[in-house]
Formats: sequence, structure tokens, C-alpha cells
Amino acid sequence: MTIEPDDIGFEFEDEGITPESLQRDLKLVEKTALSRIRKESHDIYNRLHSINEDVLFVDTVAKNYATLPLVANLRCGAWYVNPENSSGSQAYFKSTDGHYGNWSFNLRRPNLHLLALIVESKGMIVVDSTRSGKRMPDALSKTLPIWCTVVNTAIAQRYNIELSTWDSRLFTPPNVVSAQEHAHISGKIDAWATALASSSYPLPRIPVPLRPIWITPSTTDFPDVSSWNEYGLPLVCVSASRFVEEGLERRAGGYSYIQGSADDHEMWAMGLTPDLFWANHTALLGCQHDELEAMVRQVVLDASFHRIKRNPPSAIAKTGGRLWLCANDDLDAATMGASSSKAYVIIHSTPSPPISLTFEGTGHLLLHVPGGKKGSSVFREDVLPKSTHFIGTALAHGQDVCISCDTGNDLAAGIVLVCLQLFFDDDGSYETGSRRAMGNKQTLQTRLEWIISDRPSANPARTTLKRINEFLLSPAR
Repeated sequence: MTIEPDDIGFEFEDEGITPESLQRDLKLVEKTALSRIRKESHDIYNRLHSINEDVLFVDTVAKNYATLPLVANLRCGAWYVNPENSSGSQAYFKSTDGHYGNWSFNLRRPNLHLLALIVESKGMIVVDSTRSGKRMPDALSKTLPIWCTVVNTAIAQRYNIELSTWDSRLFTPPNVVSAQEHAHISGKIDAWATALASSSYPLPRIPVPLRPIWITPSTTDFPDVSSWNEYGLPLVCVSASRFVEEGLERRAGGYSYIQGSADDHEMWAMGLTPDLFWANHTALLGCQHDELEAMVRQVVLDASFHRIKRNPPSAIAKTGGRLWLCANDDLDAATMGASSSKAYVIIHSTPSPPISLTFEGTGHLLLHVPGGKKGSSVFREDVLPKSTHFIGTALAHGQDVCISCDTGNDLAAGIVLVCLQLFFDDDGSYETGSRRAMGNKQTLQTRLEWIISDRPSANPARTTLKRINEFLLSPAR
């Protein structure tokens, strides 16, 4: 509604105000109000309380489907799933794989580790959220349905299942995905399924096909899936945030509700992570508005001095445990003590090593990779030659090797990939000597699948893979 100066109800001449000047003032007030709303959308107080409101809805859904495990879809979904209620597994259905015209089933994000959990529990709940303008994130409305259909079809291909007895159709929410988009996606399923079926990934034969259903805060009746197991394993897709037309609403509790407030947490969380939020959520939510930022800074500072354990080191099963992969924070003196039979390669981005350890009795190699373009060059020219020489020597002397980096998923995974190509044959058996000249993009893809099968979070960056291709596939200088 537009406010006209004549609607105000006083004589402009008597007050020395003209309609034009009042209209300018009204526009200034409107601009200031909008600016304040935008600022509030970045306010960590409003965001954490909005997340907590959405968590209450997620808990309601989880109680209704009490037998199904609760899984957060990274990264946003982790804010909405209390670790005490979580299955411990995490999914990575990326929204961009469901964006219009960019639909994809990415073999680097196969999520196949979820199948055992789904079969064991006869279904699963997946939680995610989205910002204003959408009722459901693309990750749940398209990426996950694509995954279900591709997996169903690939299993049918690999095990020669008759499709007349196996429902591998694509299911999408009709109020979110148009019939035209649904048809476009359906036309691509067979090719994606063939790529998965012909990959090296283990693909278990599940008893019945996967079938997604969708629940949002506007859902009035939760579907009954108790009898589904005769024809489908239910994947309950929960969009945690309530749809808000403008993305923000005032609450009587003294905060502004922000739809999908956990999205892009690097922009607002001040270093707070889902793990830190849940470890301190009672205290954080109990803070007054003007006290919260100081407490968040303290929580983040304390966490920097008390490392939180992440995933334990992952053995690359194909190698029979000769190669291991982990994050630097997963290493400690107990792991690497004198009794350890492993050798260690530790890649760190900080100027000093991230851990203070006694390496007595074990071989180790510390390598520094700075950030940015310089780091990419250092990885190719310095880290790959030194690490592969060290690892090749350790393997030849009968030592298993553990490789780590800041996350355990990028540079360290890249080094493991190179070593799988250099020192292990296509069956994963160790071979003495280098096989550098025998590699190609397909053998590298297969070995990357070995890594992801055992560490689903492994995801070497595009730049890392490019440097690996140069190192392995370019003529030796």
C-alpha cells in the first residue's frame, strides 16, 4: 500500500511542509525500515532462536516416525538435528544438483553409505531447510528424488530385476516441481543409473525400492508409512522452516523469525558451527540479545583450545588397511604413540603444525600447504613428490600409512588417490614400484570411488584433482 501525503490529514502550508518533501521523508522512513529488516536477517540472536523454533517442528516429526533414524542433510540441516536424536549418519544431497537445468546425479556424492541404515531401519528421515521464496529446498524436492530413482534403477540394472515388479519411477512433490521439469528430469535417469551401475561402488540389493515423501510445517496430516515396506522404503523429507512470504516475521518471544536462517552460516555465525551450537544451545538461547555475541565469541575461542574429535581415521578397505585417511584433529598422541605401526603424512595449512605430538617410534612427514593459488602450486610441485616418495618407502618396508589434512577430505584424500594409482593395482593389491605411466582418468575415477565408499565425506576440490592429473598424467619432466 502506498501512502500519499494528502492522507496524513494536516495542512502542509501551516506546517511549512510540502507534499513533495513529505513524500521524500516517507521514502526515507521506508528505506530505513527495510535496512533495519535486512540487518536483522543477519542478526545471530534472531537466527539461533529461529533455528530453535524449527527444531521443535523437526522433533515433532521425529516423534511421529519414532522408528526411523534422523539424518541431517549437510550443511544447513545439521543445525536442525539435535545430535542426541540423530542417527549419527549425515547425508549430502546438494541443492545445486537439483537446480533447474542443472539436474545431476554426481558420482562424487553417491550417498550410498545411507542404504544400509535405510534397509536396517526400514526408512529414514532427512532434514534440510531453505530461505524465503521457496517452500522446500531443491535438495529435498529434486536432488533426493533423483537419488532415489537413480539408485532404484541402477539396482535393477545390476541385478537384472524386472521393472514390472520394481517401481523405479521418479516421484517429486507436484506443488513444487512442475510437470514439465519432472519430465525433463525423468528423461535423464537411465543414463545416470547406467553410470552408477557400471561404477565400482558397492550397490546392495535392497528388498524394495526407495520412495520419498515430503513434510513441511504446513503439512496438516503426516502420512502413515507403517505398511509401506511391502512396496517401498520411505524417505521422509522434512523441510524444517515455515514458509514466510517476506522471509521474516516478528515473534512474541522477542525475536524475528527468519525462514531458513541456518543457510550460509559462514556469513552470520561468527565461527559457531552446528556442533558448537548444540553443545552450548541451552546457554546460547538463554542469553539476552546484547549478551549473545560476546558468548558466541567465547564459545568459539574455547573450542579452539579444546579440539572436538571428528570422524576416526578411515581405512581404505580395498587396500586391506594399508592406507588410512583422516583429519588432523583426529590425530593424538595415543593414536601416534610409540606402539603405532603406522607412518603418518600430515598436511597443514597453518604456518605451524596443528598438533603438538611426540613422534617417537613412528615415521612421520609434516608438509605445509598455504592457502590460495600458491598452495595449489606447492601441492603439485612439493607436496605430491615428497609425500608419495615417503609413502612408497613406508609401504615397501611393510608399514601402513595414515594421511591427514585440515579436513581429511581434500588434500589428504588427493594424496591417497595418487598413492592408490601409484602403488596398488586395479584390485587394490599392493605392488612394488611406481605405476605412474599406467594411469588414466578412468582408473583415477575408480580409485576415487574406493575412497568415497569408505569415507563418504571425502571430496577433493576441483583444483586438487587438476594438480593430481598434471602430476600423474603429464609426461615426466
